[in-house]
Amino acid sequence: MKIAYLAPEIPALSATFVYNEILQLESLGTNVVPFSVHEPSSQIQEPRVYDLGKRTLCLYSLSKAAVLMSNVSFLIKHPIRYIKTLGLLCTDMWEVGLFSRTAFGLGYRFIFSASLAEYLVEKKCDHIHVHFAHIPTDIAMYASSLSCVSYSVTAHANDLYERGWLLDKKVQRSQFFATISEFNKRYLADKGINVEKVEIIRCGVDPAQFTERKELVNNKIPKLGVIGRLVGKKGFDTLIKVVAILKNQGQVVELHIAGDGPLESELKSLSKDVGLTEMDISFLGSIPHSDVAEFIKSLDMFVLPCKRDENGDVDGIPVVLMEAMLSGIPVISSKLSGIPELVINKETGLLIEQNNTEELARTISSLINDDVMKNKLIGKAATKVREDFSLIENTRKLNALFHKSRGEPQNLQKLER
Repeated sequence: MKIAYLAPEIPALSATFVYNEILQLESLGTNVVPFSVHEPSSQIQEPRVYDLGKRTLCLYSLSKAAVLMSNVSFLIKHPIRYIKTLGLLCTDMWEVGLFSRTAFGLGYRFIFSASLAEYLVEKKCDHIHVHFAHIPTDIAMYASSLSCVSYSVTAHANDLYERGWLLDKKVQRSQFFATISEFNKRYLADKGINVEKVEIIRCGVDPAQFTERKELVNNKIPKLGVIGRLVGKKGFDTLIKVVAILKNQGQVVELHIAGDGPLESELKSLSKDVGLTEMDISFLGSIPHSDVAEFIKSLDMFVLPCKRDENGDVDGIPVVLMEAMLSGIPVISSKLSGIPELVINKETGLLIEQNNTEELARTISSLINDDVMKNKLIGKAATKVREDFSLIENTRKLNALFHKSRGEPQNLQKLER
């Protein structure tokens, strides 16, 4: 079976779950043809991922002439199909507001969908799967109509909550619509969307890449750490304020933040404003994914106080929490979106209310001195990830859905595992 894949960037450091899923599918014998909307913002040197990047076609890098010719070609060869898809576009533009920015975006992406459709036909793809239900799905949805190649989607967070235009249409027109959490499925149902086609497919991790520490980390000065893009929804500003609160209370800790992003300067300024020095906090920048496990294992605890940002964006279920849990490091996060499906409070980790600095400070301070609680949490955390968030099992489930959509039930034996 030949499956086309489309995502905003392939490969992307901020979306390792996409390229890991592709590589896992290929190990199961599925032929994957990768497409990216944008050129990747950074290169990943890991050989298999680097090779994936080299064979990924970037749609927005195609020349204007090539894109125009794709549209002309479809109009000449398949006029009824092209006009029908143009009709879908007009209906969709009317629904989102004919002269709105979203409508103009749909029109722009329709133009590129003809190029994708042409490649789907040329490469004889059986199906196209899309990560993120916003821009990439717009392109794939119209390309599917032009090429008669079915499509499916994995929806995450921002693409539902902040940029969830035409979700009912995208679910209805898809072969199936996967999402990463029960929370997201309920969100869709609450919006009045028929969820019969909605499947839960977790963004998982490969447990084999992380070995659980057998003993607790007890650094002389407790070492807190976190990994992620320096953006509002990660709650790094909350964490910096909490470290300052702990310092003022006489509880000295070190905070190590790995990642880069648009808020780097702002967060560094905040750390100085609240009285933190280089002895208290370090900004490590982006670290290679191959170094993530080693970094996590050096920590006493992993703290990711996610929150809803000013635009309504929020994390789904951060993969980095799974990586910390597999490494035997206690995790603290927020009661938000799908996170409680992974971090069960006082069982597999600790949860606090978003933006609550006082509660987070108390939780960190209490856990520092409670080895009994630490051992309880890490004992159950790794098991939770292996049972429900395994990359291998969730990719098998996704692969089974691909085969089911093609009427190949013999490939469904792993579906319920």
